[in-house]
Amino acid sequence: MEELKVLSPTAILGYGFPEESFQRGLEQHPDFIAVDAGSTDPGPYYLGAGVSFTDRQAVKRDLKLMLKAGKKLKIPVLVGTAGGSGANEHLYWTEDIIKEIAREENLELKVAVIEAQIPKEEILKKYEEGKIEPLAPAGELSREDIEETTRIVAQMGVEPIIDALENDVDLVLAGRAFDPTAFAAPCIKAGFPKGLALHMGKILECASIAATPGSGSDCMMGTLRHDCFILEALNPKRKCTVTSIAAHTLYEKDDPYRLHGPGGIINLEETEFTQIDERRVKVSGSKFIPSEEYTIKLEGAKKTGYRTISIAGTRDPIMINQIDDILEAVKDMAKNNFSNIKSDDYQILFALYGKDGVMGKLEPLKDKPSHEIGIIIEVVAKTQEMANTICSFTRSSLLHYGYPGRIATAGNLALRYSPSDIEAGEVYEFSIYHLLAVEDPKEYFPITVKTIKGSE
Repeated sequence: MEELKVLSPTAILGYGFPEESFQRGLEQHPDFIAVDAGSTDPGPYYLGAGVSFTDRQAVKRDLKLMLKAGKKLKIPVLVGTAGGSGANEHLYWTEDIIKEIAREENLELKVAVIEAQIPKEEILKKYEEGKIEPLAPAGELSREDIEETTRIVAQMGVEPIIDALENDVDLVLAGRAFDPTAFAAPCIKAGFPKGLALHMGKILECASIAATPGSGSDCMMGTLRHDCFILEALNPKRKCTVTSIAAHTLYEKDDPYRLHGPGGIINLEETEFTQIDERRVKVSGSKFIPSEEYTIKLEGAKKTGYRTISIAGTRDPIMINQIDDILEAVKDMAKNNFSNIKSDDYQILFALYGKDGVMGKLEPLKDKPSHEIGIIIEVVAKTQEMANTICSFTRSSLLHYGYPGRIATAGNLALRYSPSDIEAGEVYEFSIYHLLAVEDPKEYFPITVKTIKGSE
């Protein structure tokens, strides 16, 4: 096989894509359709709570178009990190959507389901054996961290997906996976260079974000050859340029020349980007360097409490000029008022948009606030009731706080919503973000092959 074509419909399953772009891709007769369905970008809540950050109906719409096209062209569809976080709840939530599509469209689908959730007991065992190490900026892992974690997933490499494809399936539905693997695995199975396949997958998993103008909701085609790959945006309003593709290669990387993943590194020191025509870019020279020890990344989240927020704003220059002191005083008021509650049982947090709400401590213009600022009052506590109570007190205290030079006799804040306090529910934080050394890359990723029939 001299070349292999990969159709990437969208940056994340459920983000959508124009049917016209998708059809242009299908007209090029791709060898398979692949999509990444998840990320840690939305934060730890979705892994910890076992829910998807993408909407069910949006995921169903995208999957329906992909599965019908795959059956029509007799090519496989691959989904990585199903359900957003790739734990078993996310994986089988996605499978339920597929069953619904099969019933509605009368499809018969041979599906390989690959789990990526690891039992807590197994991680405790590997911890005791010294097989787990931190992945910066995470610190050393503790037994307590593991025990408090609700779900633990591992990022699979290409090996389990290659095994799944040996079963001649219509669909590979994978749990948590290294982002490029759903795109790279069929290519590597077909004998193409691993470095080029993974680098192409790194770009295709974000679809037309790598085009200009970029979009996470539009299609991209990748054509892999043995000495290069070619990228093409499928919407005529977009194009791939050397700048857009090279810039995206740097995306989410702390080293411009190396991208770490399961079992090794994509080395980009000799990578070249060439403009073929107005719309297409050729990439060559990317290599895969195997590591001495095969490691997979573990991700876990634990519950830390419950959140209540209140959203307000002020444009009083007198208040804005002393806002930090005012907020500290209001925190002290809450501490004194709730002296019967342990200080470790709750946190009061403020985010000031128009001052340092985006960059926080890294904000270089701290002494130049806007003429108005948005104030997010956030309380995280052991229970929802406690969070509600302390947020209510903090909001009312700030609303009527008598700061030096205050002229107004009414409230200090403009409150956007009524009711002003919003229960945000459970709060999670990443508790495991570490590497596990393994002997077998497929050890923790069991494959189940099943047939889903629309007539059943």
